[in-house]
Amino acid sequence: MRCVVFESTQDSYLDAEVEDEDQSTSAEDQSDGSWEDEEWGGLDELSKNDGTEAGENDDSVDHDDHEVTETKEGEPSDIQPKVTGRYIPPGLRKQANSDLNETEEQLKLTRQLKGLINRMSEQNIATILDNIEDVYRNHRRHDVTSTLTNLIIDGISSHSTLLDSYVVLHAAFISSLHKLIGTAFAAYFVQNTVSSYEQHLTSVEEKLAESTEIPEDLGKECSNLIVLLSELYNFQVISCILVYDLIRGLLDKDLSEFRVELLLKLLRSSGQQLRQDDPMALKDIINLAQSRVTGQADTMSSRTRFMIETLNNLKNNKIKKTAATQHQGGDAVERMKKFLSGLGKKKHILAHEPLRVTLEDLHSAESKGKWWLIGAAWAGDPLADQSREVPQHGGETETGDVSTTALLKLARKQGMNTDIRRSIFVVLMSSDDYLDACERLAQLGLTEVQQREIIRVNLHCCGNEKSYNPYYTLVCQHLSQRSHSYKITLQFCLWDFLRDLGESGVGGAEVIKSLKDNDVGFDVESMSPSRMKNVSKAYAWWIAKDCCTLTIFKPVDFTMLKPQTRTFLKELFIQLFIASQVSSPMLSNDSKDYPSMRNRGSLEEIFLKASRIENLGLGLVFFMSNTFKGEDGFLTWASSVAKETLQTGMDHIPKI
Repeated sequence: MRCVVFESTQDSYLDAEVEDEDQSTSAEDQSDGSWEDEEWGGLDELSKNDGTEAGENDDSVDHDDHEVTETKEGEPSDIQPKVTGRYIPPGLRKQANSDLNETEEQLKLTRQLKGLINRMSEQNIATILDNIEDVYRNHRRHDVTSTLTNLIIDGISSHSTLLDSYVVLHAAFISSLHKLIGTAFAAYFVQNTVSSYEQHLTSVEEKLAESTEIPEDLGKECSNLIVLLSELYNFQVISCILVYDLIRGLLDKDLSEFRVELLLKLLRSSGQQLRQDDPMALKDIINLAQSRVTGQADTMSSRTRFMIETLNNLKNNKIKKTAATQHQGGDAVERMKKFLSGLGKKKHILAHEPLRVTLEDLHSAESKGKWWLIGAAWAGDPLADQSREVPQHGGETETGDVSTTALLKLARKQGMNTDIRRSIFVVLMSSDDYLDACERLAQLGLTEVQQREIIRVNLHCCGNEKSYNPYYTLVCQHLSQRSHSYKITLQFCLWDFLRDLGESGVGGAEVIKSLKDNDVGFDVESMSPSRMKNVSKAYAWWIAKDCCTLTIFKPVDFTMLKPQTRTFLKELFIQLFIASQVSSPMLSNDSKDYPSMRNRGSLEEIFLKASRIENLGLGLVFFMSNTFKGEDGFLTWASSVAKETLQTGMDHIPKI
């Protein structure tokens, strides 16, 4: 019945269209657009057109429509509500509604995060971080990350010079989120910051090239952003690789006043840290900077000359720590580093290492991908990239290989019978100073057991020098200040040395047994006087500077010493008395060069630790009473102070 009625409706519609063709044509002409541009709305639109046109042209259509209504009474209706205007699919309707909602939510999120950042200070940064973590739980991570990034970059890239403490605070905030939220946040922030910095740098150079009048606030955005990147490096968000790439980018073109200013800001903020992380890259940059100013000695500005001097001082390690932290944010950096170091005790840390991305990686992130993000696609070929880089540094590599080969041959002659010992020997022999040596030794990636070989190789080299070289002493001193394990290794190496002198009972039965089973240490057939003197000076300095204490002589029987041991210990205590009164190692062996000052407190502090062990205190008093009997001047004073200190610590021990 239903199909028949619909068929009659169509017939009536066709009759009406044939009879009143002119009217229908005029009605179509008066519509909003041509029929070719309109979208068909389905059966609903067809039924709508049926009702409107038939009502205007023929009364029979009204009768048929009425009949359709009567036939559908009591049956479920499939006809949807009439749609006004153009038809919109359900999926697009939801998207349109969600866009309005997202805009409102984004505005609320922006206001909330902006309020938190504006209220942030050193005192409440922990509370702000807790609130930020709550925001991350309640919103999409990308929305929060992008909003935070835009707010911070807009705040830092100001038209005026910002206080360094303000930039340091925001850098510490970013470092905290890097640890708490993960690598994804830091990667997104660093990529956008570098992009904003490069855009501002290009804009500034274009303005400088076009106009002769330079506004006072020109380039302040670049200056603030470069300080932010250097502080991110100080807080271990990015590595030295990216910072060195930024420096090379500034040196690629002619050095203008603006580029020199940016370089100086980088060097003041993180120059010392750059030297510690990669001194070889610093050398390359210094050579590049010097090549840029070659032949410009007369026309070079004072700021450029100061920048070159700063680079040279940084290379030679002549910049003091106080001078390196003269910028206003120096104290703030130290406070924020303490805060970041304690962050892992209170919260779960997700990121422990800085981002080791290069500037080229950031530039090719859209084409190659982001290899530094877990799960991200990457289309790069590391083998192809490496093959392209090899020819650029071929000459330097060949020169380095020649020197390394010569040092490896020398290492074998010196008895370095393992690859680890030979690597340590090459580092010690090819370093510029003791700081450079310690940094390169740390880059070897040795395990805790393998690190013991550093002390053994260092002592071997120190003993084989014709005259005492304090370089080896300072290397061990610096390492001992970093880790307690080096102090233990110094103790065992001294026991090995004393056994080589003939004191077979030093070290205990278990130690002696294990040393017989495992051939540890270097074989010394005959102990030369120069070797004994060099080692005694080294250990005297380490004891005086608290790298080890006099308790390492606990297993030594001072009443039954071999002649070589007695000579060695006498020289050691003489040098110990001297080292307690000076701030740098003394090279001369002449008694006329003994220090004239008499600092009793530093000497008492050294021997007071030995007085806590009864047998050791008694043995030291006995040894110094017999050894320094009849001495005059400085040695008499020093030995008497040492004995008095030991006797004071052991009240029941009579004077000898």
